[in-house]
Amino acid sequence: MTAPHRAAVLGSPIAHSLSPALHRAGYAALGMDGWSYDRYEIDEAGLEAFVTGLDAAWAGLSLTMPLKRAILPLLDTVSDGAQAVGAVNTVVFGPDGRRHGDNTDVPGLLNALRERGVERVESAAVLGAGATASSALAALGQICDGEVTVYVRSAERAAEMRELGEKLGVAVGVADWADGVRALAGPLTVSTTPAGATDAFAAQLTGTPGVLFDVLYHPWPTALAGACLERGGTVLGGLDLLVHQAVLQFERFTGVERGPLAEMRAAGEAALAS
Repeated sequence: MTAPHRAAVLGSPIAHSLSPALHRAGYAALGMDGWSYDRYEIDEAGLEAFVTGLDAAWAGLSLTMPLKRAILPLLDTVSDGAQAVGAVNTVVFGPDGRRHGDNTDVPGLLNALRERGVERVESAAVLGAGATASSALAALGQICDGEVTVYVRSAERAAEMRELGEKLGVAVGVADWADGVRALAGPLTVSTTPAGATDAFAAQLTGTPGVLFDVLYHPWPTALAGACLERGGTVLGGLDLLVHQAVLQFERFTGVERGPLAEMRAAGEAALAS
C-alpha cells in the first residue's frame, strides 16, 4: 500500500479558498489516489503549533493571508525569489522534515500574463502594497521596461515599496491611492487589494483601459474588472493567478514535472460557478 501524502492551504479566512478543488482535481487527473489536500483556518498565533505538529505524511503547504510573512521564522531554507519579496506562499517538506519556503505567486503571475499574450510592457502600475503587491512588483520587474508606479494609502507603505524596488532593481514610483484610476490608462495594472477597495475607480474610469490583472476571484467580476471589460479592456482575474501558481505548487509538492493545468483550471471554474 502506498504511503499517504498530505498537503493543505492555511489562512484566515480560508472557507472561500479554491485551492482544495484545484489540487484535488490535479490528483484525480493523474490518478494519484494516495494524495489528499485540505484547508485549515489558521491565523498567525496558531501557525507555529500547526506547522511543528505535522508528521512525515506531509508534502507541502499553501499559504494565504495573513501567513505569507509570518511563516518565514519557521523555515529552514527560503528560495531567493521568496526572500527577495519577503513573502512565502509555498512550503515544501523534505524527506528529512526540513521546511523550504518558496513563492509561486511571482512566476504564476508571469505565466498567466504570458498566456494572455502580455510579454513586455513599457510601464506598469500596482494598486496596493501588501504581500501580493510585493510579488507583483517582483514579477513586473521582469517584463517592464520602464517605471512601475505603486498606488498606496500611507507614507509608510510608500517607503516600503521604494525600498523593495531598490532591493529588486526595479524603478518604482509612488502615487497617492486617491489617484489610482490613473493607473488604468497605462498598459498594465495589477490590483492586489481586498474586495471593494477599488470600486470607486470603476465609476471614475474613462476611455479604453489597458490590461487589468485583478487578483481577486470572489466576488467576480469586481466592479473595476467589470468596468474595464465594458470599455473594451483586457482583464485577468484571481483565478488566472490562482491556477498558475497552484500548478507550480502541485509540481513542487508531488515531484511531477508538468501539472495538469487544464484540469485544475476547469475545477476552479466549476467551483466558482457552483
